Amino acid sequence: MLADVLMRIQTGPTWVAWLTLVVAFVLLAKSSDFFVESSVGIATRLHVPKLVIGLVLVSFATTTPELSVSLMAAGYGNPEMALGNAIGSVICNCGIALGLCGLLSHRPVPVMRRIFLSTATFLLLACGLVIFFVWRDGVLSRAEGVMLFSVFAVYSVVLFQQYRRGDMRENAITETIAAPVSRSFVYLLVAFLLGLAGVIVASRFVVLSATTLATRLGVPESIIALTLVALGTSVPEVATSVMAAIKGEGALSVGNILGANIMNICWVAGISAVANPLHISTGEMVLMFPALILMVLVTILVLYTRETLSRLEGVVLLGGYGVYVVSFFVV
Repeated sequence: MLADVLMRIQTGPTWVAWLTLVVAFVLLAKSSDFFVESSVGIATRLHVPKLVIGLVLVSFATTTPELSVSLMAAGYGNPEMALGNAIGSVICNCGIALGLCGLLSHRPVPVMRRIFLSTATFLLLACGLVIFFVWRDGVLSRAEGVMLFSVFAVYSVVLFQQYRRGDMRENAITETIAAPVSRSFVYLLVAFLLGLAGVIVASRFVVLSATTLATRLGVPESIIALTLVALGTSVPEVATSVMAAIKGEGALSVGNILGANIMNICWVAGISAVANPLHISTGEMVLMFPALILMVLVTILVLYTRETLSRLEGVVLLGGYGVYVVSFFVV
């Protein structure tokens, strides 16, 4: 039955692939919502420290769509989509998530200086490493994937030290996630399993429909992954950022988005490379890496100048993402 559906997507009219992609994104967003909320709810019921929930569990849960899609793409022999999704999600987070955070916040968003400096440093390090690794021989190998994951492990230790020094409020990170702790444990467990299953199934259809569209439209898979797929898998981060801005926790969302970017490179790309080395052509590197560096540098510059994120700067980031998308059509 499933094989017939997958074959229908690959061989049917192009509109079937488009419809499948849209439905898969909706399922991915809803499943991610169930997964995030139930994960936090279960952790709260088990009395897991808020530090672990905020810095580890929520970040991991919100990047689950990227991880699932990239792992699926790597496993099915689509390395361009695996790496393109991870890189494109970073660009999407910088342009759309932070842009909307600045635009929708009631006042200029203050930037937590110490957290910003350490996070920005690790983000630049992660970007530099992935570019260096891939540019040398066109491959992100298993060993290099492990090295990227090690960077994330060190970053987590640094965050823990900052928390111990009081650089972040204890309950701030979990305020943006509405954990349904009033629900029974059985409900939370079922929601967790359904959410995880939904993410996995939706990811399979995202990869299949996206590769089908790339073939039909004559567009490289890397471009589809950098734009359309990355936008769809970044929904949890964007939603969390917007919710934080509306609730007046914009400063928190800035740190969380930059942290999610580190996870996308070190966790998503790193684990995907461990599962299956990612081979990328020179043309694809020329497409994704300059855009990555430019968008990250603009984001860091905007946040560093006055240590705030204003509505005007939010518009600048959104405009930068718009230019990024339009440039692919020009190319």
